[in-house]
Amino acid sequence: MNNDLIGAVILLAYYLIAVALMPVLLKYWFNIPTEYVRKIHHVGYSLSIFLLLHLFSTWYTAVGAALLLVALGYPALLLIEKSPFYKRLFVERARSRGELRKQLIYVQLSFGLLIFIFWGLLGTSWHFIAAVAVMAWGFGDAAAALVGKAFGRRKIIHRYIEKAKTIEGTAAMIGAACLALFLTLYFYAGLSWLPSLIIALIAAPVGGVLELFSKKGLDTLTVPLGTSFVILPLVYLFMFLGW
Repeated sequence: MNNDLIGAVILLAYYLIAVALMPVLLKYWFNIPTEYVRKIHHVGYSLSIFLLLHLFSTWYTAVGAALLLVALGYPALLLIEKSPFYKRLFVERARSRGELRKQLIYVQLSFGLLIFIFWGLLGTSWHFIAAVAVMAWGFGDAAAALVGKAFGRRKIIHRYIEKAKTIEGTAAMIGAACLALFLTLYFYAGLSWLPSLIIALIAAPVGGVLELFSKKGLDTLTVPLGTSFVILPLVYLFMFLGW
């Protein structure tokens, strides 16, 4: 219990400093574009999955910590989002108000589901899949937004695709997700390089397609969950083959 309480304090401190304060300071010190601030915030969210997996003694205390972040963060965002500072830092369009509150819920729901499945149901030896899947989403989605906005020229127009996404942004999503998957599988999960590469090459395009067709910010749920269900049978396969 004491270790879990310490873990909760560390997790809250991480969110306050790395996820909330650091993007603000970077914006203040270097006047970096708002979209970069948003994606730094986004990547900071994704990296917190490692804290949830390693600071807590059980899967349900980790899920409880994720829910606690929603309980504390949602009303705090509700209070500050009306301020001019918040609008200047995070909101580029009037309809974006409430976006961070919505993403807070989606992110922690996604983390909670992944932890429940790949730790609670399958056991501790499989919880690395939660981290791998979140890295694919975190870095892939950030790359898609930044590259698509800066260099996107060839738009993908389809009735099931929200807004006008671009080939360049989707390619960046797949490339960044592939790299994140490979590095996390190899260095964090301890798989050898060939299975890590094969899994990354198969799962990253799946994440790219899910991101492309997800609407209203639901890629926060669909990408990590979808890629995790691709990764799991592939890991089983390579374990069976003795790779």
